[in-house]
Amino acid sequence: MSDRQIDFDWNQMRAFLATVERGSLSGAARELGLTQPTLSRQIAALEQALGLLLFERMGRRLVLTASGGQLVEQVKIMRAAADRIGLAVSGQSQATEGLVRITASDIVAAHMLPPVLERLRDIAPGIVVEVLASNSIDNLMRREADIAIRHVQPDHPDLIARRCPDSAVLIYAASALLDRLGRPSTAAALGDAPFIGFVQGEALVAELNARGIPVTQQNFRWITNSFVAGIEMVRQGLGIGVMFREVAERIAGLECVLPDMRPIAAPMWLVAHRELHSSRRIRLVFDLLVETLSTERRLGGGTGDPVDD
Repeated sequence: MSDRQIDFDWNQMRAFLATVERGSLSGAARELGLTQPTLSRQIAALEQALGLLLFERMGRRLVLTASGGQLVEQVKIMRAAADRIGLAVSGQSQATEGLVRITASDIVAAHMLPPVLERLRDIAPGIVVEVLASNSIDNLMRREADIAIRHVQPDHPDLIARRCPDSAVLIYAASALLDRLGRPSTAAALGDAPFIGFVQGEALVAELNARGIPVTQQNFRWITNSFVAGIEMVRQGLGIGVMFREVAERIAGLECVLPDMRPIAAPMWLVAHRELHSSRRIRLVFDLLVETLSTERRLGGGTGDPVDD
């Protein structure tokens, strides 16, 4: 590379560094809240501006070239400088006191968030957390919340998403109910059992059928739109239900039905608006959530990032 003055877009450098750190275009695009084609164009524009080949394709994977490797540390220095500038120009960004609003499904809000909030109290006692039990991603877009915990991947370009390891969903019932019905040893034995269902529960029927459990909508005699209400129905013996394993194991009087069954994978996404990059207190809470949800007991220990697709 010559000593000529080079003009480049900082967003292109961010795209390059995210691809290096995430290991794939798809992973980098998710981190930056971009589409994969947009991120690919940014890297191509950076290569053209620098006159360097930064990546080589090896099958479906991207391999950093020697020139790209020499650039990585310099870009990290630039990123650190940019972060310091952002903190310097925004007094609000430096504050670790104030309100952070988290939206999550009622089951996550009731059973998974309290341990995180307890840790947060010790780390940053000046942060006040408002928890909104809701399943709508629109809470973020309307700025009603700063961070969302969701079970589907968001696709809005103004949102930043981090996938945590999947939760394991298994079948549970009250011991008192199993005392009356008997403890089934096979999936087929659940064909006539009463189940607790959820609104728009066709996907659950399909998942159970795929595991050899011959249930239909007729088995779901009680239906709710609340996971917390569903757990309470199961706990009181109204029927059998599906639950996050890490939640069910904390509730006395429940037993896992067919413990050898292949669990249903429930994705877990942490989502924030782009303000995450400029607000220290939101970032602190977000990072603590990532750490806690990633170290909880999860199905298969996590999913990792896919190679470039």
